[in-house]
Order: sequence, then structure tokens, then C-alpha cells
Amino acid sequence: MTAFLHQATCLAIKGRAVLIEGPPGSGKSALALALLDRGAMLIGDDGVSMELRGAHLFASPPPNTAGLLEVRNVGLLRFPTANDVRVALVIVLDPSAPRFTEAAEPAERATVPLPLIRLWPSENPPARKVELALERYGLV
Repeated sequence: MTAFLHQATCLAIKGRAVLIEGPPGSGKSALALALLDRGAMLIGDDGVSMELRGAHLFASPPPNTAGLLEVRNVGLLRFPTANDVRVALVIVLDPSAPRFTEAAEPAERATVPLPLIRLWPSENPPARKVELALERYGLV
């Protein structure tokens, strides 16, 4: 299958890709910046190139904006990127996120089943929560 563009911010954390989805202004890029500060690698901001290979989905930087992250009030900044990383988790920034989660929600992106966790958007992005969700619910 050829690559296609998916609207999400995406980072590589310990060799696994995490998609961060949410409406405009929900804090996807701010959360990405907080994760970059903790050692993650940028794959794409507000767009990611995806490729379906068998039963797995792989993420790479989008060709036109590779390495660029919008840092609100500062501008578009360039960061190193990771390429061709298997998607392991979907994070959705959602103000109606449940307070307690016992299991990841089932989700599907490009026919691939993926675990999904909803997080409350915050002025202080919940970077550690993303790492914990990946450890607990992410595909290996």
C-alpha cells in the first residue's frame, strides 16, 4: 500500500510511535514539545505519513513539513525526526476523558486495531501520562 497522510501529531517513544489526536488548539503540539523534552523523537506535527504493511501501521515524517513543530507563541521550529516507526498507541486529547481507565478503548486506523487512551487537555501537557499509557496499553 502507498503512504497516506493522517492528521495527528506523532512521536517515537522507545521505538514505538504514538499518535496524538484532538481538535485544533487542544494541545497536541504542546504535548509533543513536552515529550521531546523527555527524550521522544518527532515524527510529524499535525500530520504524519502512514503506511499499512500487513497487520501493522508505520509512521514517518510527512514530506512537506518533516521536522517542523509549531511552538505556539514562538514559531515553527525544526527538530530531528524518527522514520518508519510502528504505531503502538493512539492518544486523544478530549475534555470529556474519563477520570479512571481500566482498559484502552479499541480503535482502528487504516484497518489496523490500536489501543486508544483519552487524556484531558491541559495547560501543563501530561507527557508522563502518555509514557505510562504506552507502557501499560501500547502494542509491543
